[in-house]
Amino acid sequence: MSTDLKDDLAFAHALADLADAISLDRYQAQDLVVSTKPDSTPVTDADRAVETAIREAISMHRSEDGLVGEEFGSDKGASSRYWVIDPIDGTKNFMRGVPIWATLIALVEIDSSGVEEVIVGVVSAPALSRRWSAARELGAYVRFYSHDEMNEDLDSNESLEKRIKVSKVSSISDASISYSDFVGWGSRLEPFQKMLNSAWRTRAIGDFWSHMLVAEGSIDVAIEPSLALWDMAALEIIVREAGGIFTDISGRNGPFGSSAISTNGLLHNEVVNGVNP
Repeated sequence: MSTDLKDDLAFAHALADLADAISLDRYQAQDLVVSTKPDSTPVTDADRAVETAIREAISMHRSEDGLVGEEFGSDKGASSRYWVIDPIDGTKNFMRGVPIWATLIALVEIDSSGVEEVIVGVVSAPALSRRWSAARELGAYVRFYSHDEMNEDLDSNESLEKRIKVSKVSSISDASISYSDFVGWGSRLEPFQKMLNSAWRTRAIGDFWSHMLVAEGSIDVAIEPSLALWDMAALEIIVREAGGIFTDISGRNGPFGSSAISTNGLLHNEVVNGVNP
């Protein structure tokens, strides 16, 4: 891996530090401002503040890179690289005091033929005291923090970081499957529920954490039928670098579709075929 990519990963961690300081300060705040976006989903003042801070930092330190963000739109420009930001994935959890939310930060590279690939990803969940990260050919890692340590230099927490790998479960009947809910499945709902009934264990954990648990090897499959790029980009490289596979529901590799299946790899074809009979 190039030195530049290591620098990009370090910068992504710095952006996550910045985001964590803002989001934790607003988490469970009595004066949290919640409004509704045109797509009827909620947004808080914390979502907007986090993305604003990240945008300003990228503009200052990576001014030639493009940016795609959930709250303030896209500006890819003519660059061969762009950052993808979800300031708070799990806003509904955030606004209700459920600690399963995170800032998702990814860097996408576009090659000379126009093919896009995520090359850096960071998922920071300060209320869970965890942060996952990966870069191309570097592997995937999770860091564990106390809330006080979240404000310290990253170097002081190296001993709390461990490399993660997906599981080796090879049968749906032995697999643990996580999903979001039963909304948005359309004609795939019946075969999906049939697959769930055949699994060893199922839980509706949802959002980023399902996919990070796949990367850690704690569960074997995570699946969501309706997502945007900013929901998936950071997750994809972490699952991939942990040895798993991340595709859309139809089986297309990467986070550039509108849905997500992440697995340990051994189960992927069975899952894709199961929800596309």
